[in-house]
Amino acid sequence: MIALIGNLSLDVLPGAAPRIGGGSYHGARALQRLRVPARVVARCAEADRDTLLPPLVRLGTPVRFVPGQSTATFAFSYDGDRREMRVDALGDTWAPDDLPPLHSTRWAHVAPLARHEFPAETLAALARRCRVSFDGQGLVRAPTVGPLQLDDDFDRDLLRHIWVLKLAEEEAEVIGDVTGLGVREIVVTNGSKGAIVYVGDSREEVRARPVDGDPTGAGDAFATSYVVARNAGFTPVGAARRATAVVASLLTR
Repeated sequence: MIALIGNLSLDVLPGAAPRIGGGSYHGARALQRLRVPARVVARCAEADRDTLLPPLVRLGTPVRFVPGQSTATFAFSYDGDRREMRVDALGDTWAPDDLPPLHSTRWAHVAPLARHEFPAETLAALARRCRVSFDGQGLVRAPTVGPLQLDDDFDRDLLRHIWVLKLAEEEAEVIGDVTGLGVREIVVTNGSKGAIVYVGDSREEVRARPVDGDPTGAGDAFATSYVVARNAGFTPVGAARRATAVVASLLTR
């Protein structure tokens, strides 16, 4: 059994109604494709529950809702092919008591939208129950409203509770030498170029084939698929190859 944990978000795009976002939603899209025993633990403001929860539930994986006070909200704009992102509201911070029991869970993927959402004490409580995979947004995304800001001012104590760290290329660039973080497995994704897997002193590239499709949430789907594969006994590199294939299948639907 695996668990997918994170805040839901409202994503606002030009000329469109707000839509559901967040790693717990996009990861659940991968779970729908993979059809493995799993559960999703998701959170948003009570006021947004009727808007955000039904699309998640329809994906088919059992959902545990954690009532929140606020919903992370992001606005997107485009300058040619370049996407710009603004943080309009921050989501809730998770305390250890917000985590459900998660019986029989071997792996949990934590999908923060900003650095404040999962402090070290919460990750520590989770790591006592299962192996933890963590999205790098929870390290480098500053918890501030306004244009999205990335920096490396994160609590290094978080790292000792993480088994797998998934970083987008721009997040890895902010951190610098990712091999010095001391995390067992690090996967750096770079969209259609593939990913790089770091385990101990080894570094191996995993290629991807370019596909047409909306890449929103691809990183979340990759991270979730990677954890599913690791739980099934794949090696880190094998899990990255499997995750790459799953993301490609989602983008070409």
